[in-house]
Amino acid sequence: MRFSENSLFVAPTPVKLAEELAGWFYSQVFNHSNASKQYYIALSGGTTPVLFFNYLASYYGNYIDWSRIHFFWADERCVSPDDNESNYKTAYVNFLSKINIPASQVHRIRGEEDPEQEAERYAQEIRSVVPEEDNIPRFDLILLGMGSDGHTASLFPHQSELLSSEKLVETSENPVTHQRRITLTPRLINNAAKVVFQVTGFAKAGIVGEILQQKPESAQYSASKIKPLRGDLYWFIDAGAAKELFR
Repeated sequence: MRFSENSLFVAPTPVKLAEELAGWFYSQVFNHSNASKQYYIALSGGTTPVLFFNYLASYYGNYIDWSRIHFFWADERCVSPDDNESNYKTAYVNFLSKINIPASQVHRIRGEEDPEQEAERYAQEIRSVVPEEDNIPRFDLILLGMGSDGHTASLFPHQSELLSSEKLVETSENPVTHQRRITLTPRLINNAAKVVFQVTGFAKAGIVGEILQQKPESAQYSASKIKPLRGDLYWFIDAGAAKELFR
């Protein structure tokens, strides 16, 4: 893992953060060394990326060659794709429906299917599409969020069996709501070329501070287990989430 001052971006507001991340995303794709190469990206869910999705589609939608980009998801709730809790629906409504991308390059997790069977199927789909390095698919970019309990994707605290899983995709359960989930594992996430956390809000400042300052107590958070082995880790956070970093 490589992490430097250039890997931390702090914006004054969530809106400015979305603008910064959209611009950074564009620069990554536009400056790719081989303009004809396919690009493999996993998106996150929740409410945090909504501003980013809308800004990316509105300001850069016509300037990116979407025909060479494949989109996957870091995790999904076990709901139908038209459910308001669906991570796919959030991305589709706010982003994918507004850009010109072939349907064959949108690889959603089928949350409406049996979770165990879908986890296996999705792992096979990833292997069939994403190029491998060391026998593990290597995404060019994985975008993640972080919950107020320090979870990321659908890797919740105290789920050590998932954090150490040798599988690429696993099923999990939200310990509070008991909702079933399907998630990429750290084994797969940490093989990516670039991983980005987008985090906003004062409620997450304490955990952000502990993780970025590598305090011992940060080990309890799933987000702290995201450490790309041969890639770069970036944090895009707003002023609220950065509060503990500048005391």
